[in-house]
Amino acid sequence: MAQCEMCGAEKSSLTTTKVEGAELELCDDCSDFGTEVKTESTSTTSTKYSTSSSDSSGSSSSTSDGSGGSSSRPRRDMFDQMDEIASDYDERIRAAREREGLSREELAKELNEKASLIGKLERGDILPSDDVKAKLEKRLEISLSEGSDDDDASWESDSSMTQTLGDVVERKSE
Repeated sequence: MAQCEMCGAEKSSLTTTKVEGAELELCDDCSDFGTEVKTESTSTTSTKYSTSSSDSSGSSSSTSDGSGGSSSRPRRDMFDQMDEIASDYDERIRAAREREGLSREELAKELNEKASLIGKLERGDILPSDDVKAKLEKRLEISLSEGSDDDDASWESDSSMTQTLGDVVERKSE
């Protein structure tokens, strides 16, 4: 027997129902909370997450166009454009502050931040927010980011790394 995904009742038959954007397998009592989803008899169980199903709405087909398999450039997301904080950021901050001859309190006052924040950053207890990171980099003339511009080139040209299946497989063009 199947279990209703809303109330948990054990029922012999469940219907696929869309409730606030989510497709759930619901019993007859709970299916009144949404709209019943008509499924094709030839579809497989994985069509819930498929982007190529024939009954897709116009909005989902427009989003799948941007990430098609025939694209020649790699797919980018918001994390590709973010700078990764250096693993030794705490040491860089402390060394630069001491090189400038500043106390934690003096640096904090110049940055309009609290001295306890500078202490936590230098101990590595917390990561700097984007605005604090920018203030520290500007005032202390340091970089708290890993070399993210060189990362893409090292992935493409580093021959010392072993090959993976993704390096060997060629995608078929549609």
